[in-house]
Amino acid sequence: MRLREATADDVPRLVELWYDLATEMERYADLNGLVYESSTDVPEDPFRAHLDSDGVTEYLVEVDGEAVGFATTRLGEHPSREYSKYTRLVNLYVEDGHRGRGYGSAVVDEVRRRARESGCDHLKVSCEWDNRGARSFYEDAGFEEKQVEFAQKLD
Repeated sequence: MRLREATADDVPRLVELWYDLATEMERYADLNGLVYESSTDVPEDPFRAHLDSDGVTEYLVEVDGEAVGFATTRLGEHPSREYSKYTRLVNLYVEDGHRGRGYGSAVVDEVRRRARESGCDHLKVSCEWDNRGARSFYEDAGFEEKQVEFAQKLD
């Protein structure tokens, strides 16, 4: 498994992988409902903006040269805290046929290593409350529950 920083040429594949992740997340909350019928409807501009951002990094998860997943990280800071500089693992997705082989764990390990090298002192991640598989995965990877995020529709 290789975690490779994505380039502009990778944007169409990033969009496909993101769409697969977003589609899977729809079942966990009404607020996750997509407005796109297929990955071809998803605009590429936000992904291209990530590639140009200093604080966001898009990665492809490659196995034997094939992109089988992706990860998105974002740098952040809480200047008033002892543990102030962090990396947030915003997205982590591995295609269904490639799960259970340790690729997700390898991605977390590599993101952790890169975060330390960039001067971060902690790593953050969140997932849908009812996504028991993701919660278990992150707990097994050494993450601890820290806070709960609430959301409310504004009709």
